[in-house]
Amino acid sequence: MKFLIINGPNLNLLKLRNPDFYGVTDLNSIQENIKNTFPDIEFTFIQSSNESEIVKIINEVENNYDGLLINPGGFSHTSVAIRDALEICKIPKVEVHLSNIQSRDKFRTISLTASVCDGYVSGFKSLSYILGVHALIALTKNNFK
Repeated sequence: MKFLIINGPNLNLLKLRNPDFYGVTDLNSIQENIKNTFPDIEFTFIQSSNESEIVKIINEVENNYDGLLINPGGFSHTSVAIRDALEICKIPKVEVHLSNIQSRDKFRTISLTASVCDGYVSGFKSLSYILGVHALIALTKNNFK
């Protein structure tokens, strides 16, 4: 099984962000934890602050991966382009957020991108990624319909 994990803007700067929302773990540690928790899955990790780069990657994901986990960061609230790319993509997709976006600023409570994913996990800090991968595994094996 091969999964792609895309991280959007500012996720490479987690150590500088509010730990009450994002936790105290940096992105490299989150990625290492994912690999250690799921040693039988091949992961590719991408972090980009470039919206068009993320769109291009999503457009090409189907031929190379079994599932997509995405934390679009702030793009989840603003990017129709990423939303449309996710809608076109037919492999299992799960959106994750470190913070509970429903308890944040009003503009953060709406995710344009989550509605075209199979589901989303929000509010469990770095555990959101682990829960998201569990969901992707189930979706990929058709155990979650």
